[in-house]
Amino acid sequence: MAFPSNLLNPGEHVVVSTRTHVKALIFPGLGVLVALAAALFLTGLVEGGVVRLIVWVLFLAVLVWFLVGPFLRWATTTYTFTNRRFIKRSGFISKEGRTIPLNRISGVDFEIGVIDRVFGCGTLVVSDASTDGSVELYDIPDVEKVQLQVSDELHRLASGDRRDDGA
Repeated sequence: MAFPSNLLNPGEHVVVSTRTHVKALIFPGLGVLVALAAALFLTGLVEGGVVRLIVWVLFLAVLVWFLVGPFLRWATTTYTFTNRRFIKRSGFISKEGRTIPLNRISGVDFEIGVIDRVFGCGTLVVSDASTDGSVELYDIPDVEKVQLQVSDELHRLASGDRRDDGA
């Protein structure tokens, strides 16, 4: 996924851009399958056309609540590290964002649980010098690779090597 270049400052480039692993949609998908099974079962039990219509309207409401909402959150939330800052953006209609300059980031760690290992993802913990402390980014694909890339960029910034930012 490409971060919009019009949101980058002159001399700034993307180091890593990612979103949450698709595993975040497994439980919402399972919820919709259970709701579908229940709707089919209830449709078989009742005879009235109005009651069947109500069952399917309720199923559509469950579909929107449990699948469309999480899918839109997944599809519209991105995590981007540039050579100058960390950017978290989310939202489809109303948007929300957070930016942390790289020089304020004090560490980037990762955690990988058993289930995360199966799916090839993990939690990236970005610690900064603000009062908020740290930002946890859950279910990041290839989290070890992302952590290495960001750590390398932090090291480059700390050592004064500015060859990649156009300066």
